[in-house]
Amino acid sequence: MTGTGRQSEQVQPLPELAEELLRIHRETYGKGAHETRAYLLDDSVVCFLEDLELLPNEEFMLEREMADAVVDIRQRYQEAVGDSFIAAVERATGRRVTGFLSRMNVDPHFVVEIFRLAPAAGPSD
Repeated sequence: MTGTGRQSEQVQPLPELAEELLRIHRETYGKGAHETRAYLLDDSVVCFLEDLELLPNEEFMLEREMADAVVDIRQRYQEAVGDSFIAAVERATGRRVTGFLSRMNVDPHFVVEIFRLAPAAGPSD
């Protein structure tokens, strides 16, 4: 049961969406990740970019214990490229995205993207 008292649907893997988000990330950031997974769960899509590839300047900053700056820049990047990620999720799910969150973890290097979806249209809609 979820916190709202309704039973959760099964998790649905979205491998094509995972690849699309990784492609956008590589094209816009210049680096990618070694593994990407995306899942549809109820009214949310969650995507993991695992073993994130960092830019040389990011590695340099991490070596100097400036992880906060790396995370901040990555956060700003995700805000800037968010519309492209949202469009990909909307194409893959056929549903409108109502919210988007992105968070980077430094050790180990990964990013999680969370997309909140508008409710699915019912049979009578």
